[in-house]
Amino acid sequence: MKRETTPIGAKAPKGKTQTQTASESTPIPRTETKAPPRKRSLPPPEPPLSFAPATAAPDAPAPADGSDGRIRAVIGAVLPSVDEGRFPVKAIVGQRTTITAHCFTDGHDVLRVMLRWRPEASNEARDAVRELPMRALGNDVWEAAFAPPAIGRFLYSVSAWVDSFESWRHEMARRVGEDIRIAALAAAKDIVAAAGRADGADREALARWGEELARAAADGATELRAVQALALDATLAEVARRHPDRSLAVTSAELPLWAQRTRAGFSTWYELFPRSASPEPGRHGTFRDVETRLPAIAAMGFDVLYMPPIHPIGREQRKGPNNTLVAGPDDVGSPWAIGAKEGGHKSILPALGTPEDFRHLVQAANAQGIEIALDIAFQCAPDHPYVKEHPEWFRRRPDGSVQYAENPPKKYQDIYPFHFESDDWRALWAELKSVLDHWIGEGVRIFRVDNPHTKSFAFWQWVIGEINREHPDVIFLAEAFTRPKVMHRLAKLGFTQSYTYFTWRTGKAELVEYFTELSSGPGADYFRPNAWPNTPDILHEQLQAGDAPTYMARLVLAATLSGSYGIYGPAYELREHRPREHGSEEYLDSEKYQLRHWNHDDPESLAPFIARVNRIRHDNPALQTHRGVRFLPVENDMLLAYARESVPDNDEAEANVVIVAVNLDPHRVQSGWIHLDPASIGVGPDEDFQVHDLLTNQRYTWRGHHHYVKLDPHSVPAHILVVRRRVRSERDFDYFL
Repeated sequence: MKRETTPIGAKAPKGKTQTQTASESTPIPRTETKAPPRKRSLPPPEPPLSFAPATAAPDAPAPADGSDGRIRAVIGAVLPSVDEGRFPVKAIVGQRTTITAHCFTDGHDVLRVMLRWRPEASNEARDAVRELPMRALGNDVWEAAFAPPAIGRFLYSVSAWVDSFESWRHEMARRVGEDIRIAALAAAKDIVAAAGRADGADREALARWGEELARAAADGATELRAVQALALDATLAEVARRHPDRSLAVTSAELPLWAQRTRAGFSTWYELFPRSASPEPGRHGTFRDVETRLPAIAAMGFDVLYMPPIHPIGREQRKGPNNTLVAGPDDVGSPWAIGAKEGGHKSILPALGTPEDFRHLVQAANAQGIEIALDIAFQCAPDHPYVKEHPEWFRRRPDGSVQYAENPPKKYQDIYPFHFESDDWRALWAELKSVLDHWIGEGVRIFRVDNPHTKSFAFWQWVIGEINREHPDVIFLAEAFTRPKVMHRLAKLGFTQSYTYFTWRTGKAELVEYFTELSSGPGADYFRPNAWPNTPDILHEQLQAGDAPTYMARLVLAATLSGSYGIYGPAYELREHRPREHGSEEYLDSEKYQLRHWNHDDPESLAPFIARVNRIRHDNPALQTHRGVRFLPVENDMLLAYARESVPDNDEAEANVVIVAVNLDPHRVQSGWIHLDPASIGVGPDEDFQVHDLLTNQRYTWRGHHHYVKLDPHSVPAHILVVRRRVRSERDFDYFL
């Protein structure tokens, strides 16, 4: 439930205010007050680089850092790195993560650079560390990629050294005259030394090569070309490369990486209030009613069903329809006012069903390929059992009453926030973790967290670390519409995904700026956006006209600009667009305060269009990540175009390329020329290629750099074009894949 909607700086939505956040300096607590403390945090920072130890006398010359002065390789940076390794980079299990390093040396000798990685839980034994050679990209930048094979935490580093074997081999190819013999004698010594580091067949092959090269170089009767050819033998060189001299290698500090399951980076969310799921108007919905909706939700292509809090709702200070201060006897109240005599955060509102009904819903959803996501709102109604049992967990006003939640001028008299500076904070933290433990035990693995920016940062780092240590597949979505640095801090501390400012980014320029930052800015390594065009709290003014083209265009943008997106479902598919009052982003007759009945058989429903878009997402890997959005020039400010490209599983595989064009004008036809360099999608400048519009099933043949598009918002306001490259021609027919 949104309690604060402050967007980025100067672009904040009207009427939004900022609130003070909890301190970041609170230490990590003990899990239980009686048990020994279990502290879960990242390891202490390592020194920037590790070197072979110097062996000279204390008063002998030495580098300022105390390293061995013979070390010549330099590692200037290893990227990505979040706050110099204080927080982990986020990755997806089985997907390649690219690591770059800035490595160089003095002079002209050849450098070799290796990427090293291992599971964090392993030790640094040779059999635990895996290595990959890094390739030089130019300007002393090196690159390699590895795919974490399992969910969990990994460490990666870079090792570099001046390679004497590669250095003389590089020079040997350019030598002429008698220099060849002299260089070959030196090379033979290097080869024999490499044999000493090898064993088995490699040892024998290298020893034999070294002896033959020494004899040939010393024998004046052997032609220089023959000596040079023997020294440059490519097959034996591959053997020698397996046994380099790394005694003077330099290795960077290990950096953390957190590999999470696929749904952490690619998910499609549908939100509904279970109490409004009844097919009969006026009847309170149940979990069984939600089950009847599962096939339709699955058919629309959603894989996460998110429900607001399902707990007993407080009766004291209960809110009425449209957030009125006085509730009638039959008013159901806000689900975010958690707790009553029936129980609190570990209990279920009896009108929804029993714990067994909930478990049955979880299993039924899983059978449809859907996961149930629960709302975690760490706050209480005035009659929550915690208020009487633990009064020390709440802040008191001067008159002795409990301080309710406020975001002036807004007041939430039906909600008491926890006091995270309480002297009894350790017990509070342990109890809140037990709430998560309870619902994990009921089969829940995804949590949408309400207003995490109003709770202690230190608490989130601790509790998410503890939960993921015990259950590494659990996903946390942060509902924090607040200042950018606060949102990014939450992502660093462990939140898997985050809501975004997409709801308020409606113009072309601001969409380009914002999603360029999200997809390729520094935060892209740890901040995973989840784009929502609407929520129960946010009915943006752009949607209040109720135009189908606007709803369709916003859905395409959310679904193709971000790896994860969601909609407040029934309201979006049925284009609910009435604000509570002029200038408000609140819905009129909001489900937050009353039961609603939805006509899912409405012929004007957007469900078929939503299903098609989601099917496109599932069929195209390019749309399954927030990374790599590349905006394309179009000389029309009402047309937005961008390309998405997948990262292939290996260097030989071909990338999936998708080009999206959206008409931002819901009323008029818009046209323009998209500028696309064909080389950027692996197509020659004079080569035909086909683009297949997956929304309309139309196909177009493109060539060159400039491509005309025309979009009528009253039919389909967007193109989602997958690139089909021509692979062969037979007679007059072109074949595309």
